[in-house]
Amino acid sequence: MIKVFYILSIFISSLSFAEELLLMPKNILDVRTGNLVKANVYIKDGIIIKIDKDIPLNKDIKRIELKDITLLPGLMDAHVHLIGNNKLNGYKSMSESTQLATLYGAKNAKDTLLAGFTTVRNVGAGEFADVALREAIDRKIVMGPTMIVSGPTLSISGGHGDNNLLPFAHTHSDENHNIVDSPWEARKAVRLNRKFGANLIKFTATGGVMSKNTDVNARQFTYDEMKAIVDEAHSHGMKVAAHAHGLEGIKTAIRAGVDSIEHASYIDRETIMLAIKNGTYLSMDIYVSDYILGEGIKTGILEESIEKERKVGKQQRESFKLAQSLGAKMAFGTDAGIYDHGDNANQFKYMVEWGMSPLEAIQSATINTKNLIGLKNIGEIKESFEADIIGVKGNPLDSIEILENVVFVMNNGQIVKNL
Repeated sequence: MIKVFYILSIFISSLSFAEELLLMPKNILDVRTGNLVKANVYIKDGIIIKIDKDIPLNKDIKRIELKDITLLPGLMDAHVHLIGNNKLNGYKSMSESTQLATLYGAKNAKDTLLAGFTTVRNVGAGEFADVALREAIDRKIVMGPTMIVSGPTLSISGGHGDNNLLPFAHTHSDENHNIVDSPWEARKAVRLNRKFGANLIKFTATGGVMSKNTDVNARQFTYDEMKAIVDEAHSHGMKVAAHAHGLEGIKTAIRAGVDSIEHASYIDRETIMLAIKNGTYLSMDIYVSDYILGEGIKTGILEESIEKERKVGKQQRESFKLAQSLGAKMAFGTDAGIYDHGDNANQFKYMVEWGMSPLEAIQSATINTKNLIGLKNIGEIKESFEADIIGVKGNPLDSIEILENVVFVMNNGQIVKNL
């Protein structure tokens, strides 16, 4: 009994111990202005307390010298799928249990964090496996980024988000609460997702590339169904992401009041202006096309999906360029989980190639995505903000590809990588 009490006392003491760190980098990148600031960063209990050249030291402060390193706020990805093995697609994916997929999720979460992405939105996972992974990370059972999770994606019967791989005799659609075909079913699905731990709602407003027998240009859900989803989610303080490639689905989802359009491949000028008017963010995964076309067959992606991507990929990049030029709100979303987790930063160079400055690309993955997600006190290296900080060798404004090689990662004040 005395031994148990002693161990418990040590544990409680460790929780209350105020860890103090001083990061001493070459520069800090101000992601709002693009200025490089020469200063140190004093952190206590995971919070940035002071940023200054001259910070008085005491014996309790641990100094972390980062002489050749430029510090940035932790990056954010608004569109990931951490659950599962990304080498299993199409019919291959049916060999994987939810339990195994969740274990892969733990590995994927660690790879994502070590790549410098300290916050992600997980937009779609069966059986609330993403909720379980988020809770495991929050309890420090496994290593990973801060997660905002949607649980199962809401879909219409036979739509993108339904399981269209099996014949009728082997399906049990009545067991899938996320398949909805009326406004009231839609409201109930939102309520159930919230009940089981989701803090974000995602629905499929059009067909998709990766699903069997769906048309990317076909609208899914009526306006009334979309409006029911959005109103119900917003009434509970939850943001709504709408998967939408085709124009009609994009327009309808924006009019229904969604917070973000995922993909937005066939968006036009008029609809971009509608998104700007309504404050709707665009999350456009313009890197993943090269992976699908180059590696897709090996991982089991259906030939039907490959053919759809051949048409969608280039058009999406043209739409991205147009949206950027018109001043749309652009988040950083990559569809990680189709390509390898941890390669999220590969998208930055595509964003620069298709119209963004390096600073704008970085802003999309920091302050823009922070505003979309709705979290506070992250997205900048700023006093009173959480210490989610990454480091790279060199200046990413000179070469955006530097972000593909993050050498320092601090998550909630804890150093998880320091090469």
